Amino acid sequence: MVRHLHHFIEKRFRLNVRSVLVLNLAISLILLGAVLVLGWMSTTKVRDVVTEGFNQQQLVLARHAARQIENSLNMLKSELSLASLSTSIQLLEMESMAKRLEITFSSTKDEGVLNIIFAEDSNRKTHSFNEKGYQNNYYSEDLELIMWWAREEGNNKSIFISDISSQVFESNSRRLILKMATPVWQTSVDEKQTTATNRFVGIIMFAVDVTRLIEKLTKDIHSGKTGYAWVIDKYGTFLYHPEKSFVGKNALTARQERRPSISFERINEIQRENMMNGQEGTSWFVSGWHKGIEAEMKKLIAYTPCYLEENNKGKFWSVAVVAPTSEVEGPIHAIYSRQFILEGVVILSILAGGLLITGIMLRWSSLLKKEVDEKTFELKKSENQYRSLIEHANDIIFTLDQTGSITSINQAGLSFFNMTKGEIIGSNIREICNNENSAYMQYWAINESFTKKISRQLTYPVQINGIEYWLSTNFSSLLDESGTVYAILGIARDITERVKIQEQMCHTEKQASMGTLAAGVAHEINNPLAVILGFTDLLLERFESDPEVQDLLKSIENQGNKAKKVVENLLTFARDKEHIKEDVDINKNINAILQVVENTLSVNKIVLKKEMPDSLPAVKGDPDELQQVFLNIITNAVHAMKGGGILTISTSASDNGTRAKIMISDTGCGIKSEYRNKIFDPLFTTKKVGEGTGLGLFVSYGILLKLGGTINFETKTKEESEETGTTFIITL
Repeated sequence: MVRHLHHFIEKRFRLNVRSVLVLNLAISLILLGAVLVLGWMSTTKVRDVVTEGFNQQQLVLARHAARQIENSLNMLKSELSLASLSTSIQLLEMESMAKRLEITFSSTKDEGVLNIIFAEDSNRKTHSFNEKGYQNNYYSEDLELIMWWAREEGNNKSIFISDISSQVFESNSRRLILKMATPVWQTSVDEKQTTATNRFVGIIMFAVDVTRLIEKLTKDIHSGKTGYAWVIDKYGTFLYHPEKSFVGKNALTARQERRPSISFERINEIQRENMMNGQEGTSWFVSGWHKGIEAEMKKLIAYTPCYLEENNKGKFWSVAVVAPTSEVEGPIHAIYSRQFILEGVVILSILAGGLLITGIMLRWSSLLKKEVDEKTFELKKSENQYRSLIEHANDIIFTLDQTGSITSINQAGLSFFNMTKGEIIGSNIREICNNENSAYMQYWAINESFTKKISRQLTYPVQINGIEYWLSTNFSSLLDESGTVYAILGIARDITERVKIQEQMCHTEKQASMGTLAAGVAHEINNPLAVILGFTDLLLERFESDPEVQDLLKSIENQGNKAKKVVENLLTFARDKEHIKEDVDINKNINAILQVVENTLSVNKIVLKKEMPDSLPAVKGDPDELQQVFLNIITNAVHAMKGGGILTISTSASDNGTRAKIMISDTGCGIKSEYRNKIFDPLFTTKKVGEGTGLGLFVSYGILLKLGGTINFETKTKEESEETGTTFIITL
């Protein structure tokens, strides 16, 4: 009986122990499985987040490189258009043509221009300039094709951009060449040809070393420690690659030729389906080498299109930034290693007992949190480095929402707009620019970027504290993971100085044309005037006793002298005369003019106000010419104040006493906006026939330019302000 009871207890005890062991094993396996799954999910998520963040940084670098390339191409287009307007080229002036081509070459060779060619339409001759200097020859068949395009009148002022071609130069080096050309129409005049024929005379073309142009802008791009950039065209040809042997080869076959044992199907598909179709995105692919290391490895890639023409999306290149996954796998691998060690400890702890498991799990959780915090810190550090790059950039970098409100802006933008971050964040970009036309262009670009995901490059004026600046801005879309546009990235560059230089060059060419025209007509006008005035003097002596005839002859003499004065004003820029250089007391000089016009001011009910301190420094100049400048401006002010007004003349010292500043203000009607760019042009006047010649401000501008001075103006019409008037500002 006792033996049976003992056997029963032993049997049940063994059964309970076995059940506990099985249950413990089952729970251990379940917990072990849960730990492994959760660990795998956690590390996978961290890997995906880090990888995607790194690829987005590569995409920003690719976009920036693409915009830089587009800006360089736009600069070359501007130089090409400016050269086509040159008088020496339009009129085939051989003596000055070589110098003009040399000037253009010197300003563009750093952008990759190898040769500048002007091809005449009439005789198949070419005039070129390169590193070897000026040359002439007869043009080839490829130029004939471009010439056919240029002869179409509808292509006037257009830019022709060819596909990339491979050419061998005298040094036996093969280069990738892009040809940019524009028609040249004869719109200028000179001494021999006083009327523009408006006929087609030829083309002017740049031959651009594409690899040199791109390398200058992309060679310093680094993604992580070892990442780099490369560029292909829409046909898949490498235009730039750190592996020099790849340049000029097809991107779909070059890698396979180097490492036939590796399949490059994934990168070929990315290039063929996306990059060669002008798409933007991020991905990964398998490569066989990197920076001298020959091994099969996985790389991350971000790519974006670079458009050669603003309105033609069919002509583009694709910029890619790549880096091996080792750039992000190092930190991830550290997490993997430590996590697997912790999981091993957890497994042993589960087998040892529930309490120990709980303690280890808490410890593991704490360590995992610490790892996440460390990686989060590293990611924030990386983000801060990227933000520092943005903040220290010379370009204005900002983001906008769909309404055009600014959501972020770097320090360069705050300095340009002269606003604090609190003032500018939330403000609308169209209001800040203070220009109706610019606001419309920005609205259009923002709408296009949000609705069509299209990048736009705009050049427009802005008003900052009453001063006009010019910005060249690229608006591009920022996409979230689902491909939805969540903001607009704007990268703007201040090109005010470039615009001013272009305007100055145009104005200088106008002055040169005017001087040539004046020299041509002066002789023809002065000779008959001399005869008229000479015979008038003889008749005056002959009819001294006849008062009626005397009056008629004096009228003829008076009008002849007026005509002679007009010719003298025209010749002010036609030839230099001997000028008197002496110390001029500006206040005394102005007072002398005011004595002359004192009666005119009184008759026209104009009140004179003077603010002219005695401490004004003397200036070097011709006192007679300066009086002519002041008289011209005061006369215009009197004409603008019909019915009366206030004429204010003030003088002061500026630039630490090194310059004198003269301000002549009126309360007249102001200058209309459509006339403001023309008031210094020769023969331009808004006065009625017989009241003005259009030479006063033109001659004044020339006098001040010779003396090293400047002249500007500020004006407001009744449409712009209740207080109208114009102020001319002169510095000497």
